[in-house]
Amino acid sequence: MSIWIIFKLLGSLALLMLGMKSMSEALQKMAGPQLRHLLGAMTSNRLTSMLTGMFVTAVVQSSTATTLMTVSFVNAGLMSLLQAIAVIMGAHIGTTVTAWVMSLGFAYHITPYVYIAFFLGIILIYMKSRRTVGDLLFGLAFLFLGLGTLKDTGFMIVQNPEASTALMGFFQNFGTPGFWNSLFFLLMGTLLTLCVQSSAAIMAITMLLCCTGILHIQLGIMLVLGENIGTTITANIVAMTANVQARRAAFAHFVINAIGVTWALILLNPFVAQVCQAAGFNPSTPTFAPDYALKATIVLATFHTALNVVNTLLLIGFVQYIERLVCCIIKPKTTDEEEDFRLHFIQSGLMKTPELSVLEAQKEVSSFAIRMQRMFGMVREMLTEKNEQQFKKEYERIAKYEAISDNMEIEIAKYLDQVSDAHLSDDTKAKIRAMLREISELESIGDSCYHMARTIHRKVQDKKDHFNDRHYEHIHQMMALTEQALSQMNTLLGGRKESYNVNRTYNIEHEINNYRNQLKSQNINDINNHQYSYAVGTIYMDLINECEKLGDYVVNVVEARTGTKLKEN
Repeated sequence: MSIWIIFKLLGSLALLMLGMKSMSEALQKMAGPQLRHLLGAMTSNRLTSMLTGMFVTAVVQSSTATTLMTVSFVNAGLMSLLQAIAVIMGAHIGTTVTAWVMSLGFAYHITPYVYIAFFLGIILIYMKSRRTVGDLLFGLAFLFLGLGTLKDTGFMIVQNPEASTALMGFFQNFGTPGFWNSLFFLLMGTLLTLCVQSSAAIMAITMLLCCTGILHIQLGIMLVLGENIGTTITANIVAMTANVQARRAAFAHFVINAIGVTWALILLNPFVAQVCQAAGFNPSTPTFAPDYALKATIVLATFHTALNVVNTLLLIGFVQYIERLVCCIIKPKTTDEEEDFRLHFIQSGLMKTPELSVLEAQKEVSSFAIRMQRMFGMVREMLTEKNEQQFKKEYERIAKYEAISDNMEIEIAKYLDQVSDAHLSDDTKAKIRAMLREISELESIGDSCYHMARTIHRKVQDKKDHFNDRHYEHIHQMMALTEQALSQMNTLLGGRKESYNVNRTYNIEHEINNYRNQLKSQNINDINNHQYSYAVGTIYMDLINECEKLGDYVVNVVEARTGTKLKEN
């Protein structure tokens, strides 16, 4: 076989994968936020969850994207495990549309028309307002160009006596589709999909082998079954660093497809016979028959659809039992994950889109903010009476959280920098800029908390400096106001900015400033009246001023998220 034919085969496969990726990303950019909100809202019961998963996957043309989005929702606590399992079942039906698109590309000679799509696409790309539509056309064009080139190359190989003999010889070694041969192709489909990380690419190769007559149709069906298992690996890889519920959702993805493949193997012969009958295909039809290529690809697409539809209908009533199974297999960790530095929502999974990446980053920023409020709560605890060992342990814990805040800022910034390298919409670019400012201000909140902890630690170490009851009362009141500001900030970061009233944050900040000014004047008078030492007054005002600074950082976070200027800093 000529080396150029091999490169043409690999190149056409690369074009196909590029087309699928570009088309999926363009579709998600066009309807990403709406689909994300739909995915979060239309999951009131298992039926609507399934239909939502099916619709979203059919629109974005990627079950992997839907599954990763679902895992992210579970990870963020926006969707229950029960809802996620039903959504994933629907995604299995929605992804069958891809096989029909490929069948169309193999069955008809569409390649000459892709150049029209390229021409229109480049015009729309240069029109900034229609750039995403242009990307979609380019993705479709690359997809069908890859399919057409792949098909032409396949027939070129078949017509080449040397190449045809070698390939036929290889596949004839497996003879008729027996048990061991079928098992071999099942494993091959799983491993190839796992390696390529694209079930669509392996489906294209399967259709090529079957429509050219190189591979028996039943062995092609075994490859499809293997692809169904292999495609679940991506979500499980991504979820390895996620929380326990997200890992369970990803594992449920595998369990659902594994059950489908199991019953399909048990009923393989009658099931394949019914599919062939529905597609009007006779397995004994000679490969040189005029409609063989068309019928072979339709059989594969029909089998893929029938398998996923029947499997979903069989399992939709047993969602709660699948949930129990994955909960029994994947146990929660006994260690406190909050005490270790680990990003909870950002994962390094494959085939993610900017829309999904921004969602993950936003959830991570929200988690960062919650950690900082928890850190401030530890500072407040340091002011209560406790023994020396407890005080030391609390202080060391705050120091650990300060190191965590530094690491979180760096890691989230790195991730956002990677995401910004992709082709992004103006809205997504603005979100990334806002998040970069948010994490900087959140890290400053961590610094303020640590400075307060050090100040309290210094006061405790110096046995001569003691606060009176009024000091404690004022500090606790100032910290209560600061806690309110942090709570309002986390309400914003954890919800939708459209429903947030920014005046609440401004009013609390105004109250903090007024109270700080009042205490500052009072502190000067008390020192002049010798009610306490200057050293005590300095430590006291350090804590008050640090709370006021922390309030400013909170305002900066709210401004970044809402895009509203609340006050002059």
